[in-house]
Amino acid sequence: MLSFYFTTVGFYVCTMMTVLTVYIFLYGRVYLALSGLDSAISHEAKILGNTALDAALNAQFLVQIGVFTAVPMIMGFILELGLLQAIFSFVSMQLQLCAVFFTFSLGTRTHYFGRTILHGGAKYRPTGRGFVVSHIKFAENYRLYSRSHFVKALEVALLLIVYIAYGYTEGGASSFILLTVSSWFLVISWLFAPYIFNPSGFEWQKTVEDFDDWTAWLLYKGGVGVKGDHSWESWWDEEQSHIRTVRGRILETILSLRFLIFQYGIVYKFNLTGDDTSLAIYGYSWVVLAIIVFIFKIFTFRPGKSTNIELFLRFSQGVIAIGVIVAIVLFVALTKLSIPDLFASLLAFLPTGWLILSLAITWKRLVKSLGLWESVREIARMYDAGMGMLIFAPIAFLSWFPFISTFQSRLLFNQAFSRGLEISLILAGNKANVQS
Repeated sequence: MLSFYFTTVGFYVCTMMTVLTVYIFLYGRVYLALSGLDSAISHEAKILGNTALDAALNAQFLVQIGVFTAVPMIMGFILELGLLQAIFSFVSMQLQLCAVFFTFSLGTRTHYFGRTILHGGAKYRPTGRGFVVSHIKFAENYRLYSRSHFVKALEVALLLIVYIAYGYTEGGASSFILLTVSSWFLVISWLFAPYIFNPSGFEWQKTVEDFDDWTAWLLYKGGVGVKGDHSWESWWDEEQSHIRTVRGRILETILSLRFLIFQYGIVYKFNLTGDDTSLAIYGYSWVVLAIIVFIFKIFTFRPGKSTNIELFLRFSQGVIAIGVIVAIVLFVALTKLSIPDLFASLLAFLPTGWLILSLAITWKRLVKSLGLWESVREIARMYDAGMGMLIFAPIAFLSWFPFISTFQSRLLFNQAFSRGLEISLILAGNKANVQS
């Protein structure tokens, strides 16, 4: 029965529902936090003595990242090995970071199953379960998992940050940590699992080579016959190939509208806006976003081969950059705009920018007819560059410490070390024997 369950559609539906539960719960908590209802409900529950409602709102996130989907596996271990041996095997699996791999595979199944439901095109997805000893470059991992894991992990992280910044929980910081620790585990697993299980992933020389390769791929212009492995532009075009039907476009549009909650809720939390809750505040935020996009367009504008125009453009960009900095300083000094408001504006505008990108990709033909496709592409490149740097920065930092790479090799090839194999020679391609 277990094999029948794990090899049929039911398991994929259960997996997708598990991840959707995380999204629904987090968006619900963010809505309560931004609207102020969470504090009002908690205070009312305390006055009325209704602890059940407060307990339901503060449900542990742990049960929502797939713990229950592991119950069949645990029961299978108990039936096959006995209780004590099953406990020992389960603990050994956790020490080998099986929970990280399981959480990551949860995102893989959810992404492709959900994409098939929305757009069709079901096909076999190779998982690559072979024994890997060769290092996979950062850019290749980014191409493989950017849309299926990294984007979704950053969305969950953004939801958690907004919830921590504006939410209310009885008990303060400790309650926030207990409520969100499992969701942060999901974020870390989705962002860094490909690099944790990547041989020589934290070796400094490999990290430097990966960064050079990734920046070259990101900045390389696409063209006829250029594959996505060599150019970001070609890869970006390939990532949109699944959107083909009108039904899929409509569903993508509806799902993308969820990002509006960030800007709509956060702009009313600024110190600058005070207690003003009029729609004009929300309208002004769109004006600010339009100005930001216009400034970005100026800085990414590429003139022709004329040297005079290029010099004038660089001079103008420098003046505009100084003007923007001066304007921000004056706003902070002369108005109620605060430094936290500037960071909060990132939480508000970044999701809206991703919404605009998603809609532009969904309705590609319309955007191309308006002549805005090149601008959309440059904004998308900026987003991918930012996401890549957020992921790459911790890897580069950990690569400074040699013991991290040693610990990773020991973790990945523990059984080989126990049997006395020379893993260093295998990872190096046995170059030592060739030289001798």
